[in-house]
Amino acid sequence: MPTLLNIKKDLFMISSRRQSAHIENRFPIARDGLIFILLGLIISVILYYAGFVLAAILMVIVTLFIIIFFRDPSRTCDAPHNALISPADGRVLGVRHLGEGDSPLRKNTTKISIFMSIFDVHVNRIPVKGRISEIVYNNGKFFSANLDKASEHNENNRITLETDKGHKIIFIQIAGLIARRIVCWINEMDYVKSGQRFGLIRFGSRLDIYIPSESKIVINVRDRVKAGETIIGYLP
Repeated sequence: MPTLLNIKKDLFMISSRRQSAHIENRFPIARDGLIFILLGLIISVILYYAGFVLAAILMVIVTLFIIIFFRDPSRTCDAPHNALISPADGRVLGVRHLGEGDSPLRKNTTKISIFMSIFDVHVNRIPVKGRISEIVYNNGKFFSANLDKASEHNENNRITLETDKGHKIIFIQIAGLIARRIVCWINEMDYVKSGQRFGLIRFGSRLDIYIPSESKIVINVRDRVKAGETIIGYLP
């Protein structure tokens, strides 16, 4: 007869396999989107055979948008070991230098903010290899993700990573006005690779990354970046 400990181990193994499937996804569509796409197709067929042709056409258009939103292209970046890869697709909202009193790293820090519109790829990727030391999910509000106060007040998922050379960085998935679901596929103590998938945010959002102030930044405000491809800076 299975014990409670064995049941917990089995559940953990199932969860790990599911997370691995998301991270190593070989489909052009993120797995989190498959249920929404299937639901859209089913509703479209039902509406069509019920005689609501115009509604069925509109539902097909919505489904096509969902397919585009959940696209998950393969990405590679042949970068130096100290390179910081963009964790998100989108437009750079800001590059700010923070003192230790304003930084979650408790030291002089550079903060880079990236805004993901509903038309960007929303799968997030690890900026540099290392070990995940902490993941903290915070409830919050849903201001528009392109506003500065979104970083402070919106619902978010904060991930702390420590590199092999002892550098600590923090990257934060931040929900937006429309985005109401933050997904994270990694766990504390996981060793992660630069550019690997780690999560997504559903329907328009933002990602902030905090890095040591000594890092060399090679992007500017309003630049377009791609997760897993664009180099945004270099650690010291």
